[in-house]
Amino acid sequence: MGEIFPDLPAQEVILTRLLLLVGGTLLGELERNLRPHGLNDSDFRTLMMIYSSPTGSATPSELCEYAQQGATNMTRIANALVKAGLITRATSAEDRRRIVLSITTAGKRLVRKILPPLFPHVHGAFASLTASDKRTLDRLLRQIAVNIDSLTQPDSRP
Repeated sequence: MGEIFPDLPAQEVILTRLLLLVGGTLLGELERNLRPHGLNDSDFRTLMMIYSSPTGSATPSELCEYAQQGATNMTRIANALVKAGLITRATSAEDRRRIVLSITTAGKRLVRKILPPLFPHVHGAFASLTASDKRTLDRLLRQIAVNIDSLTQPDSRP
């Protein structure tokens, strides 16, 4: 490929491929574990964000931002989680134009059931890394995320 495309950033292409392979494998394993519970990754991430919020609730717009989902898909996710009895949807007491999604007791119970069996897989994926390696990987992945954000976000400067 380097001969056909002399400007090809070979090392970055290889790193991108490795990130995609690792991410895809981790996602596949997560989805395999979620499937028996009727959830997929985006449903689970949304449920986890609501579960982990200090109030046990969030607005759809907050969730869109944190879950990296569009409004249409967040509506689908919320509908599925409401239908499953894992969250409720209500009008905000402070602003009747806002919708608030809150985790139910059943939702909390499901999170507590799903998470512990995932821990060995997470530990195993990083088993050969030292604490220092993990800190370095964290720092480097965050740097890449910032770089990607700068490429995908329009420049807001005048």
